[in-house]
Amino acid sequence: MKEEMMSQFKDHKISVKQLLALIPDAYLERLCQQSGVDRYAKVLHGRKLFYLLLYGMLENERLSQHSMEDTFNDLLFKQLFQLDASEKVRRSSISERLSRIDADYFRQIYECIYEQYAGLYSDSDKEKHKLIRVDSSLVSDTAGKLQSGLGSSGKKGVKYTMAFDGLLPCSAQAFNQSSYNSEEVALPKIVWQHVKQQTGHENLYVFDRGVQSARSLQSFDEQSVSFVCRAKENRKYELLENLLKEGQPIDLGESILLSDELVRLYYGQPIKNKKGNIHSRKTLLEQNFRLIIVESKQQPEQHFWLLANELELSAQEIVQAYRRRWDIEAAAAFSFLKQELYMSHLVSLSQNGIQVMLYMTLIVAMLLLIYKHANGIGYKTAKRRFAMEVRNLAIAMEVAHCHGQLDKLFKT
Repeated sequence: MKEEMMSQFKDHKISVKQLLALIPDAYLERLCQQSGVDRYAKVLHGRKLFYLLLYGMLENERLSQHSMEDTFNDLLFKQLFQLDASEKVRRSSISERLSRIDADYFRQIYECIYEQYAGLYSDSDKEKHKLIRVDSSLVSDTAGKLQSGLGSSGKKGVKYTMAFDGLLPCSAQAFNQSSYNSEEVALPKIVWQHVKQQTGHENLYVFDRGVQSARSLQSFDEQSVSFVCRAKENRKYELLENLLKEGQPIDLGESILLSDELVRLYYGQPIKNKKGNIHSRKTLLEQNFRLIIVESKQQPEQHFWLLANELELSAQEIVQAYRRRWDIEAAAAFSFLKQELYMSHLVSLSQNGIQVMLYMTLIVAMLLLIYKHANGIGYKTAKRRFAMEVRNLAIAMEVAHCHGQLDKLFKT
């Protein structure tokens, strides 16, 4: 029976057991000791809470603190992760632990898994995943219950800002401070966070109209962070050179290249007058940027203004990079995070708990995306089969534990 359970998806190239090995128990124990995350915990130690969230997100269609209480008290859960069968936990304890446990513990687990898997990329794969998409999603369906949150008109919310390499979420942050209402603050924050994680990176960061500040773009260029973004039409600039050479192809497939120029951008420099009042004076940045304007073939009246600091790439490569900002695979994966893993449903309403759940969502997403990619199956199929394999593994371990005496399997 045990062998039958374990071989249900024998055509798969990678199993759940192999994926769970990416998070060795010894690593979790060592991390707990180093971080001191269990200093005041009686039952819900960091390792146990991690396993509870991981298993709960797979087993429940809509995770809640009540369902987590039932999951923790489930014999199969305890057998799978070798926990004490006599231990019990209540919803109130889960709520309190989520609000107080160090979220950095979960961030380190997330980064450990990402580094392990990213290290398996081939050279050709690494080239594909140098294009980093950056975007945000606002969750406000539990607005009135949040302890604190950003928003307008008295409506609270949480903003998830994420960097995505086309296969896996490579950096993310949950914001609930009002200053992060603006993408001008949130998007650069996540870009710099990812840059710090990848020393010597050669990434190209792509975002939409969220970042328009010339000073932000200047900062990226000064730190050799390559970017492509959509600019507001008719923004002020100074033309330095026309890069559109005679005979250069202007048909880019889905669009037509109208112009490719080397420019300098204006920004508003705060100036104090004699009366002490502050006003803005238009000033040119010293950095040179590319301004590329294309026309949509489907909607000829629609023009796209693209800004980039990459002078070596062709206009076509820059336009393609922007077009791939949310290509089919990346868009599907981001949608999978929000819909299938219920990122829009807030299990905890505390700032700390929200951050914990963000990292756990990313961890589960990575395991599922790796599982999907390796086994050549769809997103929903991957989630369903992954959950089935986890449960089958737990049952197989319980069968072995009771020496095949099934009447004792669920005896309480």
